[in-house]
Amino acid sequence: MENRTQKMREDTNAPAKVPDKFISNVLIFAGTSISHEDAAKILDATYWPPVSRGDIDKAVSQGYNIIGIIDGIFFSKAAVAHKEIIRAIQQGTTVVGGCSMGALRASELDTHGMKGIGQIYEWYRDGVIEDDDEVAVVTNPDTFKPVSSPMVNMRETFNLALGFGIISEDEFQRITELAKSTHYTERSYLGVSKEASRKGIVTEEKANELLRFCTENECDVKKEDAFLVLEKIKMIITE
Repeated sequence: MENRTQKMREDTNAPAKVPDKFISNVLIFAGTSISHEDAAKILDATYWPPVSRGDIDKAVSQGYNIIGIIDGIFFSKAAVAHKEIIRAIQQGTTVVGGCSMGALRASELDTHGMKGIGQIYEWYRDGVIEDDDEVAVVTNPDTFKPVSSPMVNMRETFNLALGFGIISEDEFQRITELAKSTHYTERSYLGVSKEASRKGIVTEEKANELLRFCTENECDVKKEDAFLVLEKIKMIITE
């Protein structure tokens, strides 16, 4: 599987030094798809937890003029509003989105000037996926780390298992439908594999093989796209 993040890094050669004068003006909303610690290794910026309603207005009022939206709150609190992103853009703020909430909002607001990047953004933009639950996960309330698996990652991982001959085309379709029909709060490779065995979609032996494969070879599309958001912002501020 092509590593799109690596390719982008190769295209941009050695990491560009971000001028200190820009760092204090850059804000990233993340913490679930990528930790603040991992993100900071790519881009020196200010990091806040996943975005929710009112956070963009707050960020603009504090002087941030480049904002990256990676992660956001979907259901436990009010989600970031379209109008506050549009308002920020109209006031001259550059807003870049991808990966999770960022991809969803960018696909809805790219015609208003929000910059979208990454595979998931393109899927939303092109109508390949539509539902919020494609990227939604349950998170630890203290750390914001995910405790369930996102549908976008699971579908790609099952597709990889298909490519390696772990499951057949019919099994892939039925297991993917099973995962999609599972509430996002309960999605996991363990749970879906066990349920696929219980429903007779695959044998118990194959379910265990699939679980091992997925655990060891997950296609983390969300994290790849999180990297791309950070790389895109780095390019913007060093142009």
